[in-house]
Amino acid sequence: MDEFMQLAIEEARKGRSEGGIPIGSVLVKDGKVVAQGHNKRVQENNPILHGEMDCLNNAGRIGSYRGTVIYSTLMPCYMCAGTIVQFKIPKVIVGESKTFSGAREFMESHGVEVIDLNLSECIDMMDEFIREKPELWNEDIMEL
Repeated sequence: MDEFMQLAIEEARKGRSEGGIPIGSVLVKDGKVVAQGHNKRVQENNPILHGEMDCLNNAGRIGSYRGTVIYSTLMPCYMCAGTIVQFKIPKVIVGESKTFSGAREFMESHGVEVIDLNLSECIDMMDEFIREKPELWNEDIMEL
């Protein structure tokens, strides 16, 4: 498995161990990790601190995002996809989109290359979480 996706999975597991939602993200530029993050909505009581948003926040001001790749264990939602489009991040690599289809078409319609790895490890992690914490998952995806 790609080393950067493995780091995103580790971030997702970290979030879950903290009592949060297991979604991790890594930002890479020129083959080097710029930042890592995970969903912290529960831990920090912050409704917009999704995995991708935490990762980008941790990156700080890096100037141009051209030439970057963002990895996420789950297909980004419209909020995170909007940020990806706004920052002109050209490529997104996701672990899976089975448990949440997200905003793939939106990103692609704005020129973002989206690669879905359909990893069983990511699917299993989310399936287990959704079974154990359906109310928390439904809050995260606004399906209350």
